[in-house]
Amino acid sequence: MAYLLDTNVFIDAKARHYGMDFCPAFWHWLIDASKAGTIASVIQVANELQDDELNEWLPALGEGFFRQPDAAVLPAMERVSAWVTAQKYNAAAKSQFLEAADYHLIAHALAGGHVVVTHEQIEHTPARIKIPNVCIGLGVQYARTHEMLRRERARFVLEEA
Repeated sequence: MAYLLDTNVFIDAKARHYGMDFCPAFWHWLIDASKAGTIASVIQVANELQDDELNEWLPALGEGFFRQPDAAVLPAMERVSAWVTAQKYNAAAKSQFLEAADYHLIAHALAGGHVVVTHEQIEHTPARIKIPNVCIGLGVQYARTHEMLRRERARFVLEEA
């Protein structure tokens, strides 16, 4: 089991609590966790990242961090698509979801028994499909960044001056 990181994990971390300039330990932890196989993501997430500083840093995660779909993921994609299509979301929401990284992220998690890490929250609206709603519907685990860090016992200790 691995944690699969959503686009907003990177963007929110950099912009808020784990800025690259004042919390380098978070970013080092991500590199170490990637090398250990604890965390990963999907290529569609990489394609959504439009931040120069993040894009410069991403290669440190290693070549296999952003996963491509394989034969095991394709049936999971069908299950996610079928579930989304059967729900009472409007057509635009369904189309938007099936074109976004979220769809691929959940399919990879479903296929591999992984946990999706996202900052999205449950929302009951026909106009927008949120990751937690789909995860609950399909029995996929999800967590927020701080929950993942606690489960993995990450420690960010200040250096001695």
